Amino acid sequence: MQVTDERLSSNLYRLELLPTVPAYLRKARVGKSLAPGQLVYYGPSPFYYGIGEITRIVGKYVAVDFRGTGSFGVHEDVLEREYLVPIPSATLSLL
Repeated sequence: MQVTDERLSSNLYRLELLPTVPAYLRKARVGKSLAPGQLVYYGPSPFYYGIGEITRIVGKYVAVDFRGTGSFGVHEDVLEREYLVPIPSATLSLL
């Protein structure tokens, strides 16, 4: 457990700056393009997974490498598109 606590305390991302976007909102379902290499976060709760890089897209599923940046310590996961929110370039410099 101590390793996990140290990793979380060393998280330098300002995840509180990312808005929550629940998957049931229209904004989460339409009008967003995702591509490998793009930085995204888990829309319903940025703190859970943190910020991740898209590694693969297969149909409606997206594999994201989160590198343990969130409170759950997830390194890689596969999620449906509507759960992911792209991080705008302007916001990246603030995080």
